[in-house]
Amino acid sequence: MTLDDLRVFTAVCRAGSLSAAARDMSCTQSAVSQHVKRLERELGLSLLERHTRGVVATPAGRMLNAAVTEGLGCIDQALRRIEEVARAEGGSVRVTTGATTVRHFMAAAVVDFRRRFPRASLEFQTETSSRGCFDALAAGGVDLAWITLRPATRAIEQHPVVEIPWSLAVSATDPLAAKASLEPADLQDARLIGLPENSTSRLQLSAWLAESGVRPVFDTSVTDWDTAILLAELGLGHAVVPALPAWSGPGHPDLRLIPIPALPALTAGWAVRHWDDLSPLALAFAELVAHRCGAQTVLP
Repeated sequence: MTLDDLRVFTAVCRAGSLSAAARDMSCTQSAVSQHVKRLERELGLSLLERHTRGVVATPAGRMLNAAVTEGLGCIDQALRRIEEVARAEGGSVRVTTGATTVRHFMAAAVVDFRRRFPRASLEFQTETSSRGCFDALAAGGVDLAWITLRPATRAIEQHPVVEIPWSLAVSATDPLAAKASLEPADLQDARLIGLPENSTSRLQLSAWLAESGVRPVFDTSVTDWDTAILLAELGLGHAVVPALPAWSGPGHPDLRLIPIPALPALTAGWAVRHWDDLSPLALAFAELVAHRCGAQTVLP
């Protein structure tokens, strides 16, 4: 077996089909199939179960995928660090996160980083969920992931940076807009705009509301908090959202963010494979973001 065989196999497990893996790797489906078959011949076991809509790893396949993903990620990171040592400060930092994170948490840090390391490059890979960020980290495709923190896994370290209190976003003309704060009970039977059910922040919010005996109805689904807040500002519904600084202040006269202090704050921060293994450039960027976040008024 070769490293290429192993890389292709993990790509198939991640994509869920031979054809999708072939598109991701810019090769033919036949080539992908040959890599997988070579592994199966070498090991004497089936690694994938073929179905009409794709493939699923067998128990042996799951075991191999977990080990290969972690091992290849370590190899790729080591090779990148060696390259960056050779190029001094002319390397790159690869970050995965949600679509609006740079606006809310990284803009100032990006400017600082560019001034300090003009020869370095920043590469942002957008994911729609913390799970996607975790997968990119595990595969060694990125150095850093900015996520809503979730229960840790063995292969990923998490470092909290900011705690963001929750608020209810409503139009300035809404009857609730005059309230100074809200209790979770005020949301009973409310019809809310929310993120997809499987998102980390939505799961945490639903769990915290349930602990208070509150079960609102999420009847509008959006992909990010900015869209939820915008719809609320336009008077198209209510949204329980993190109190993001960019939406506060006189720039949004038609919006009110009413605090809900009884809800535990949402924690966001960095996820990495191994903090001590970060390149000097990646570590510098992570620390700049943390420093700039500390200067924002997001902490309760």
